Amino acid sequence: MAVALTVLWVLGAYGAIGVVLGAAFVCFGVSKVDHAARGAGAPWHFRLLILPGAAALWPVVLAKWTRAGRRHREHAS
Repeated sequence: MAVALTVLWVLGAYGAIGVVLGAAFVCFGVSKVDHAARGAGAPWHFRLLILPGAAALWPVVLAKWTRAGRRHREHAS
């Protein structure tokens, strides 16, 4: 029973982090990572469409967002 509760807590934490990071990415980070979303800004339906994937794959999204931010700072210098 303790193992099952631990697994549920870990999955819940993963999901909670994913929802928070996915929402932040959709609001602020998508234009830094996706070149097509840079122009006039990504429309709300595009952002709504990618939210579940960004929440589920938040470690990948975080890595890409971090790399994109680093590249942006290098080009700005």
